[in-house]
Amino acid sequence: MFELAFEVREAPEGGFTARAMGASIFTEADSLEELREAIRDAVRCHFDPGNEPRSLRLLILREETIAA
Repeated sequence: MFELAFEVREAPEGGFTARAMGASIFTEADSLEELREAIRDAVRCHFDPGNEPRSLRLLILREETIAA
């Protein structure tokens, strides 16, 4: 696998969550820096050595509500 993308969202209770698109990987952390490391760790645990993606793409989504 060449690249694995993650959908990153702010968690309602604080921090961030990340869900892989195309693999059963989910992780969370208090900050984006901690989340990046948690994603790397989760990917290492999920894939056999030598089968890991070469790159990880983070799609950071931010929800915002504005008054009409």
